[in-house]
Amino acid sequence: MQANIQDITSDRSIQRAFWRYAIPSIAAMLVNGLYQIIDGMFIGHYLGYQGLAGINVAWPIIYVIAGVGLMIGMGAGSLNSVSRGRSTTSQQDSKEAVRAHTQVAKTLYTALGLAIGFGLIFSYLLLLNGTHLLLAQGAEGQALVLAQHYLSPFVWTAVITILASALPILVRNDESPNIATALMVTGACINIMLDYLLIVQFDMGLKGAALATVCAQLSVCVGGFAYFLSSRTQLKLSTYRPSFNARLAGKILLLGSSSFVMYIYTSFVFALHNRLFMEYGTSITVAAFAIVGYLMVLYYFIAEGIGEGMQPPVSFFLGAAQPHNIKKMVQLAATVTLTIGLSWVAVLNLFPETMIGLFNTDDPILIQETVTGIHLHLFAMFLDGLIVLAIMYFMAVNQGGKSLAISMGHMLIQLPFLYILPKWLGIYGVWIAMPLSNVAMFFIVAPMVWYHMNAATHKQEPNLATA
Repeated sequence: MQANIQDITSDRSIQRAFWRYAIPSIAAMLVNGLYQIIDGMFIGHYLGYQGLAGINVAWPIIYVIAGVGLMIGMGAGSLNSVSRGRSTTSQQDSKEAVRAHTQVAKTLYTALGLAIGFGLIFSYLLLLNGTHLLLAQGAEGQALVLAQHYLSPFVWTAVITILASALPILVRNDESPNIATALMVTGACINIMLDYLLIVQFDMGLKGAALATVCAQLSVCVGGFAYFLSSRTQLKLSTYRPSFNARLAGKILLLGSSSFVMYIYTSFVFALHNRLFMEYGTSITVAAFAIVGYLMVLYYFIAEGIGEGMQPPVSFFLGAAQPHNIKKMVQLAATVTLTIGLSWVAVLNLFPETMIGLFNTDDPILIQETVTGIHLHLFAMFLDGLIVLAIMYFMAVNQGGKSLAISMGHMLIQLPFLYILPKWLGIYGVWIAMPLSNVAMFFIVAPMVWYHMNAATHKQEPNLATA
């Protein structure tokens, strides 16, 4: 990226820069999503609706742990990209390069320390409160037992889950997006093979699905560490003394906190919906929500991949004081996100039974419930993608506070909808609460992004990176 900074002056070069990072990031996020989706396919076909209900109440807990890894990876990655962008504008290239490499090394070691520390904390919390968290979502009977089976391996492997989320992002921001994608693809392939062996061949149920995921995540961790110790990396991590910098840790957590809140948002929304669906429906309704959720996160991961792909060049342009290129990059990312979102909504509404068949084909009640969920719950899904993009934009331009505020607002705005609508409309009110809140949130967030981009472009301030 640094080598061709002077060439990024036309719309075509902006597009090349965008797709260079967006395609690997989208692929990585889709592959990451396959961990959950493939689990759901095997579980839906071999364990039925009780298995789907069980994994759906365990999933929000695991998602929070993975979100910590994303927070660390995105925060550290943003800092490193900004440092590299600033170094290209300096007249003292050699000195700035040394400083940039030293800063990157400190950031990486600090990120690894955060991952290990948070992993130990989550392992302890799961050991003490895992079952209580399942009960809080209304889990009962066979669904509760199966959820406990799925959760049990993660009690001892939370560090692996966090590192598997963070390391591919750190590899990508080391100017190796293709290697980061390869790590995720390898993990997904291992997950699929082990799902078949442990669920189908050895009949280990949800515990087998969890073990398959953990083994896949472990392979990503091994590959990530191998990369940073190899000759492929721009930074020879082994040549720097391991250290933990508390100030850097604070910056990493602040910049990445909006990503974590995005995962908290998704986890919280799923957990609260699970509770309400158990209250106003049955385990079949929760299973239907699981299938709808798998179909929704497929687009959500694409939108998040676009946002993550947009982040390195936007952060680079921030450090290089090129706000006009930031605006072009964001507009391109928004166009792609909106197009994919509208297309996916159309496909789901035109062919709902075909999509549901990926997870279950022999339960007519479950199919009927899921079709209802697709029509009611996903009609404004494309707006969710644009909100995710806004969060990533403010993170990339070093506006962690605004990014965090949007993430928190995205979660909190749903509470009144989820409280009021089910009382009026019953189970249908649960289904439509999220899309209506997305509409309201979009009309708050879109003007914020538009104003910030235009103000920065008109000012053309050389010290934009410190704004």
